[in-house]
Amino acid sequence: MSRQHPVVAIDGPTASGKSTVARAVADRLGLKHIDTGAMYRSVALASMRRSVDLRDDAALTALAASLAIEFRPAPGGDRIVVDGEDVTEAIRAPEVSTAASIVSAVPGVRVALVARQQALGAAGGIVMEGRDIGTVVFPNAEVKVFLGASLEARTRRRHDELRARGVDADLDEVRRQEAERDARDETRSHSPLRPADDAVILDTTLLTLEQVVAAIVQLVRERSDVV
Repeated sequence: MSRQHPVVAIDGPTASGKSTVARAVADRLGLKHIDTGAMYRSVALASMRRSVDLRDDAALTALAASLAIEFRPAPGGDRIVVDGEDVTEAIRAPEVSTAASIVSAVPGVRVALVARQQALGAAGGIVMEGRDIGTVVFPNAEVKVFLGASLEARTRRRHDELRARGVDADLDEVRRQEAERDARDETRSHSPLRPADDAVILDTTLLTLEQVVAAIVQLVRERSDVV
């Protein structure tokens, strides 16, 4: 498949560095960046605010289909706007992360959001990150990368991120939550987390951000007309 503008799919588990890497790659190459995790977080936040039972798959599916989720360009990165409200910071709260892990395992929610993701990236020229971009959303993406890292490295990253945001996080509890999220993502019935067969796998445990970004930028340049 050849598009005038490439689709770059970046997948991986929580705290593997997807968002930071994807944003940096997009900036380096002049492509648009879409964080699909923000979409699942948006559904989770809305479900919490509307008291939707996280065990009610039908209600969560209907909610996902009804929300207007926008990525609005802004200095420093897109703002996430849901039904007209900027929720960029609100969706990063720890309790929303936990709910998003549950919401993202609901097949109907994934079907609703995957359709939106495919529409966003149909024309190419995009770096899209998530957990099923290379396997489900864009199986014909020109570049597919799966970022991995050890559980300990990802635990430290998440812990540091939470502390930087002023959240008093316990390291052992963060490790437990990361392992729980891994298990849920990898064993869900719909679109489980796994590398695409033709994905380039990068273990970021001992790599710097610049090393990871440079490797992906080189891949994109090799496989497309982006310079």
